[in-house]
Amino acid sequence: MTDAIVTDRLILRRPEARDLDAWTAFFMSPRARFVGGGATTGPGRAWRAFASIIGHWDLRGWGIRVIEDRARGTPLGGVGPFYPADWPEPEMSWTLWSAEAEGRGVAQEAAARMLTHARDDLGWTTAVSYIDPENGRSAALARRLGARIDHDALGPDGDPVEVWRHPLTRKATA
Repeated sequence: MTDAIVTDRLILRRPEARDLDAWTAFFMSPRARFVGGGATTGPGRAWRAFASIIGHWDLRGWGIRVIEDRARGTPLGGVGPFYPADWPEPEMSWTLWSAEAEGRGVAQEAAARMLTHARDDLGWTTAVSYIDPENGRSAALARRLGARIDHDALGPDGDPVEVWRHPLTRKATA
């Protein structure tokens, strides 16, 4: 399942080495504070985090895809299924690496398409998104996608996160 998925404005494709610079700029910025990065993060940690995203594809056969702007060919973020060995259950993940992508519906378009992919192509019947309680924009997106907080679900690594459960029995909408 490595073929790119195309939407009206986006190409959702497997991450490649050429995406490392865009990822590193994001991961070392304050924008990444909710995903283990941030302004105090060094390039080595950013490299290792990106290597885990690429390696996830080899270990699972699927993973987070790069959100690429079809018109410009530039990477805008990452979206897709993520399920490390120690995660309680499969996650639908999203990050916008570029501030210019915010407020344009890019994350919603990409995440809705990937939820459909998880259901139809990967056979998932449920997915969660682990969201930091301080990340109101991500929580708002989860809500728009139809997810609701599951107070009984566990988060990964004992981190204080809200677990947003996505209903995959119906078609996700953009």
